[in-house]
Amino acid sequence: MKALRKKAPVRREWPAVVYFWAFGLAIMSYAVARLALDGRPHPVHWLAGLIGGLAGIPIGWAWYHWRGDLF
Repeated sequence: MKALRKKAPVRREWPAVVYFWAFGLAIMSYAVARLALDGRPHPVHWLAGLIGGLAGIPIGWAWYHWRGDLF
C-alpha cells in the first residue's frame, strides 16, 4: 500500500496582465488628475490614482480571460 503524501498547496498568482493594467491605470489616473485638478489638494490626486489602480484589476482579469496573459 502506498504511503499517503500530502499535496503541496497550489500557489495561485495573478497573471502579469492584471498587474500591468492596475499599475498603468493608476499612473494614468494620477497624471490626468494632476493636470485636471491642479488647484485641488494633493490627496485628491492620490485618490484618483488609487481608484484607477483598483479599476485596473477587473479590467486586467477581463483581458486575461479574453486574450490571455502577456508572456
